[in-house]
Amino acid sequence: MSGIADTGFLVAFGNRADKHHDWAVGVASRVYEPLLTCEAVLSEAAFQMGSSKRALDMIEKGLVQIAFDLDGNWQQVQKLAARYADRQPDLADLCLICMSELFPRHVVITVDEDDFRVYRRNKREAIPLLCPPKK
Repeated sequence: MSGIADTGFLVAFGNRADKHHDWAVGVASRVYEPLLTCEAVLSEAAFQMGSSKRALDMIEKGLVQIAFDLDGNWQQVQKLAARYADRQPDLADLCLICMSELFPRHVVITVDEDDFRVYRRNKREAIPLLCPPKK
């Protein structure tokens, strides 16, 4: 599976007590190459898990790979911030929208379906998502 990892997925994978943990483990078992992510997602995940080491271990073990250069993409991220200002997106979400534009064959793996169903890449195109099933 080729994908782009969001914070919620990483937190669910790294935290056995998370309600989406089993789903995240199942997704991770289908990963055959590192999932792409950005520093903003890793920072959020480390904070939410209360462990920078756990977040960094995901890189070391090959679950994720940093594949986004904010310095080289800040203008597009800034445009996305203006476009979605009414939703008050965090930096990680903006980077992931931009990453979805850069890697159009990758699905965004997220537990944040509500926001990502609204966000669009390339202004009008729905972002392909992989989310936990609704109960």
